[in-house]
Amino acid sequence: MYSTNDFDTFIEVAADCPVTVAAVPPAKDPRSAVQIEYEMLIDSPYEYTSDDVLYESNGARRGITREDFFAKPQPCFRASTLGKKYGWGVHADTEGKIAIYAIESDDYQRLAADPNIKHLEAMRSSRK
Repeated sequence: MYSTNDFDTFIEVAADCPVTVAAVPPAKDPRSAVQIEYEMLIDSPYEYTSDDVLYESNGARRGITREDFFAKPQPCFRASTLGKKYGWGVHADTEGKIAIYAIESDDYQRLAADPNIKHLEAMRSSRK
């Protein structure tokens, strides 16, 4: 079984992210994957792992069992539009539980400057 969980890691906003102030993903019906990710993480920071959130937003909403969903590799949170388009950094703590931070926040800046954690960048939207 594959996993997307990271530990002691901060995923910074993509270099080509179009916003300088974090935005809330627009509400849709049915809810989009990014909307589910945002709602889970804004309401319950450090309650879920990356696997939990990605399964709910991409597997459960399509009726796929967790076992079947993680039977093959899945994109990690670097591919989430939270960091690519909406300006949210993702921090994974020592237990692999995650929370999101707005790019303009002091907490985002603190995590981005922390030399004691691993730093990744959200994937670019363009191939340049």
